[in-house]
Amino acid sequence: MFITFEGIDGVGKSTQLDMLERFLVDNGKQVLRTLEPGGTELGQEIRHLLLHRKGDVSARSEALLYAADRAHHVATKIRPALEAGKVVLSDRYFDSSVAYQGAARELDVDEVRNISLWAVDNLLPDLTVLLDLPADEAMRRRGNKGTEPDRLEREQVEFFERARNEYLKMSNQPRFLVVDASLSPDEIHQQVIGRVSALLDQ
Repeated sequence: MFITFEGIDGVGKSTQLDMLERFLVDNGKQVLRTLEPGGTELGQEIRHLLLHRKGDVSARSEALLYAADRAHHVATKIRPALEAGKVVLSDRYFDSSVAYQGAARELDVDEVRNISLWAVDNLLPDLTVLLDLPADEAMRRRGNKGTEPDRLEREQVEFFERARNEYLKMSNQPRFLVVDASLSPDEIHQQVIGRVSALLDQ
């Protein structure tokens, strides 16, 4: 099973990934947890270029770098783990590119989606958990974590609101579970494991 977590920065994806990973391991599942960008050695180099390099990166270059990271990530890490029978948990996947590099950067979302699908050879998640929160609230949460913001995190609230709106447009697909990220971590976790358990029982 392939499960991805999505949402704008600051919605609590890491916390929910921690909780779901523990739940799955406690229930005897082999789990691979990964992230984008940076889930491979090559991906870590691309992550640095995308998020921490000084200077501008053009919007189209950014979209293509994310796609390159994702192509390598799927080929060398995600597909082999799925073929070995593991549950793969990923902090972000190609929906992030559609929301951020497409809508938020004001590129054509269909073009970004098509590039991303080509990069992953049409591998779709079984479940995508979208943690939803208004952009201004997510930015307030991020401001409390005490770390230096990366290049994307320094964007204005309008950027994240465009990304959030695109996520909500995408969420009518059956693979999505949309959860109100203003709920407590335990309340969110219960919704997530309810859906995951149903999928595991199929």
